[in-house]
Amino acid sequence: MLLEMMLIKLQHSCRNILSALPNLTAITEAKSAAIRITEMIDRQQAIDTEDKKGKALSYVRGEIEFSGVYFNYPSRPDTPILQGLNLRISPGKTTGLVGGSGSGKSTIISLLQRFYDPIEGDISLDGHKIKKLHLKWLRSQMGLVNQEPILFATTIKENILFGKEGATMEEVEKAAKAANGHDFIIKLPDAYETQVGQFGLQLSGGQKQRIAIARALIRDPKVLLLDEATSALDSQSERVVQEALDHASMGRTAIVIAHRLSTIRMANRIVVLQQGRVIESGTHEELMQMTDGEGGEYYKMVQLQQLATLNDVANTPSKKTGGRSSYRKGTAPQSPFNMISSAAATPVMYPFSPAFSRSSAPLSAPYSVQYEESYESDDGHFTKEAYRAPSQLRLLKMNAPEWGRALLGCIGAIGSGAVQPINAYCVGAVISVYFRPDKSSIQSHARVYSFVFIGLAVFNFFTNLLQHYNFAVMGEKLTRRIREKLLDKLMTFEIGWFDQDENTSAAICARLSTEANMVRSLVGDRMSLLAQAFFAATFAYTLGLFLTWKLALVMMAAQPLLIGSFYARSVLMKSMSGKAQKAQREGSQLASEAVINHRTITAFSSQKRIVGLFKATLEGPRKESIRQSWYAGVGLCSSQFLAAASTALAYWYGGKLLSQGEISPEKLFQAFLALLFTAYTIAEAGSMTKDISRGSNAVGSVFAILDRNTEINPDHSSAIDAIRTQITGHVELKRVFFAYPSRPDQLIFRGLSLKISAGTTVALVGQSGCGKSTITGLIERFYDPDKGSVYIDDRDIKDYNLRSLRKSIALVSQEPTLFAGTIYENIAYGKENAKESEIRKAAVLANAHEFISGMNDGYETQCGQRGVQLSGGQKQRIAIARAILKNPKIMLLDEATSALDTVSESAVQEALEKMMVGRTCIVVAHRLSTIQKATSIAVIKDGIVAEQGSHSDLLSIGKNGSYYSLVKLQGGNSPYR
Repeated sequence: MLLEMMLIKLQHSCRNILSALPNLTAITEAKSAAIRITEMIDRQQAIDTEDKKGKALSYVRGEIEFSGVYFNYPSRPDTPILQGLNLRISPGKTTGLVGGSGSGKSTIISLLQRFYDPIEGDISLDGHKIKKLHLKWLRSQMGLVNQEPILFATTIKENILFGKEGATMEEVEKAAKAANGHDFIIKLPDAYETQVGQFGLQLSGGQKQRIAIARALIRDPKVLLLDEATSALDSQSERVVQEALDHASMGRTAIVIAHRLSTIRMANRIVVLQQGRVIESGTHEELMQMTDGEGGEYYKMVQLQQLATLNDVANTPSKKTGGRSSYRKGTAPQSPFNMISSAAATPVMYPFSPAFSRSSAPLSAPYSVQYEESYESDDGHFTKEAYRAPSQLRLLKMNAPEWGRALLGCIGAIGSGAVQPINAYCVGAVISVYFRPDKSSIQSHARVYSFVFIGLAVFNFFTNLLQHYNFAVMGEKLTRRIREKLLDKLMTFEIGWFDQDENTSAAICARLSTEANMVRSLVGDRMSLLAQAFFAATFAYTLGLFLTWKLALVMMAAQPLLIGSFYARSVLMKSMSGKAQKAQREGSQLASEAVINHRTITAFSSQKRIVGLFKATLEGPRKESIRQSWYAGVGLCSSQFLAAASTALAYWYGGKLLSQGEISPEKLFQAFLALLFTAYTIAEAGSMTKDISRGSNAVGSVFAILDRNTEINPDHSSAIDAIRTQITGHVELKRVFFAYPSRPDQLIFRGLSLKISAGTTVALVGQSGCGKSTITGLIERFYDPDKGSVYIDDRDIKDYNLRSLRKSIALVSQEPTLFAGTIYENIAYGKENAKESEIRKAAVLANAHEFISGMNDGYETQCGQRGVQLSGGQKQRIAIARAILKNPKIMLLDEATSALDTVSESAVQEALEKMMVGRTCIVVAHRLSTIQKATSIAVIKDGIVAEQGSHSDLLSIGKNGSYYSLVKLQGGNSPYR
């Protein structure tokens, strides 16, 4: 009996070791992940934000000096940016930096904030090398405002607080007032607690910029860094923001990067950069005198911009109010936080679409900031994250091409499942062998069974290999197929779907990566083990019933209780898994924003605040994990208890049958061990319910996308092919009513009608948020109107095949979108199978060929993620080349040159004018100088076309005209009148 117990214990120990082996995969994956994580954690930073060393000055004057600075970006070591730069910036003065695109203007700000260190030379603050200063302290003395304000998906208050840790509400309001933002903020329903949305997309460009200025001012910086802070704004928003910047610059050292020279005309000093060196320096008046001899670059830039100004502006009467010059004549405030009244501030306007941040709010809808839809019901349970999981059969249908491998995997699972009960049968037989009286018989039978066990081990090796390999291949191929189908399906969805809060970039990436990987685990690893457990149970039950049906029935009667405990656990775990995944997605979204906007976080030393917010998002998953652990523990304990109880019952009943002589000891051991091991197999399978519940929820999430029908089908087979019909480009909007799907109660257009003849250029102007960019979105059919229609060549655009229609339309936006690839590849996106000669020709027309050829790798130069390796002007010209490559019938230009410097703008504007010949062009513009040559100008106001005509026709309406007011506003601020 002692020998029997020893053999059973030994068998159990071996089985426990074997059952742990499948988990080695998870351990290996965890170790690989841990290596990457620890490498990142242990990485020695060249510029350590948390370095406690360094000096903090007791008083800062703000004198900055660059001495013999050489620099090139680490990703492009062969491309010099600064070449021996020598520059001194006087304390308390405003210095403007101008120059061509890529001349090194923004690089100076990056070096000053120590995003990078120069290769040679020194940078000093008040005579102290900045490398010797405490880094966080250094950055706390600077306030940065970029051209594209970066806001985080939280409240206005929290966004301003990024500028200063531990600031009071009084300081927040003070900073907002200094930035001319307080008035519009307090008019919002939740005031400073208003959610700004992902990347601040719930606010207009001017509003975002004023919040960014408040964030910079709350720390009361000694040095203010302004990198094209107003170039993306309309005239009225620009005036308000410029006024705030003028106030903020008082008494501070201010470095202003500007393409629009009017914004730095009154600077104490203007520095002209070229190829990383200072070539001219002085006041506006001094530089304008350098027409010959030693300089003249600034003069040429001014002349280029003067050529673009409206000739009629000088003839229109205007009263100089609100401009920079008139402000300079006033009394300077004693404190930078003093604010003069801004009665002419922009009316409160809010965008309605993340797709078009400047385009969407009607002037009559001052309170359009919407709140995120609640994801919790009244009882606190999440209601939108539970997806109805499809049947396993449907999932297997997606694996149909691998059914051959599934068959091989099942054969392997059958073999592996059969090994266990056969092994138990043999163990029972061996135990009975040792009770034989004949020693020679014991020895011979033991030898036979030894070979049997060896044979079973070899057989099990091959069946396990066959099983796990084929199921793993199935899982990997399914993952790839799901990701391809998901991305393909996502590309067909209408823009309105992406506007929804639950469809953020982080959530979509999670579905493409994490959730698709969970499906792989469900089909590969888990299905393999479950199949093995099923076949093992089938063989064991059959063998048990054959050997001793009474004992088998008793032991099988306990199995439903065991299975039931795991089913209940699975249901609980699945409901909790959905909530945990939602909470994890929120954390992923914040982490994604933090990585994308790491420059802003670094500039304001807000790492601790981000980590604090991230920890807060992880609190939900942590609590859910604790609850899951309790449920998992209770479920596992229950299963182990039931397994042990069934064992005890089997021992008792088996002994009773044996004492009554109904079965032999050999059959008792064989049936008992076979069924006992099966109970443990079921227990092991039940331990995977947590993974199965997660996988099932992931499957539901994936199929929720795959099953969704897009509201705007881009591949309608019976629709008209716009390429074959050769559309001419006649565009008409008839009585269009429109509101963004996420805000159906806020109308953008209220019966708007607009006719654009083929081959003509129509400019759209109006205040920020009036709906200019929304018109381009309707023409591209990103959205459909609620009422009315959009026609192209007298056909409703709904009648066209959307893909073919969009091939006839090219869009160039203010913020060019480039992909992480080469310049060649980014231009080639404009046309399928484009030839190299066509790509180069498009680059030449976009005035991009020269700078591309000047790079070491030419057209094979990597652009970096989102084009970060290129300057703004270079990115824009590549985007224009991509549009030219399409050879479109309709051109949509949405502030296409607003982000460019004077030289680049002139070159790009010339390229655009060439490309516009013979095409229908719709130009969205804030700067009226860019649209003076338009065939017709349409003024959008209150959801309709308020005025339309040529520039001279609209000016002739007089001071009561909307266009006249816009021209007067810009003319009053022009330094070149």
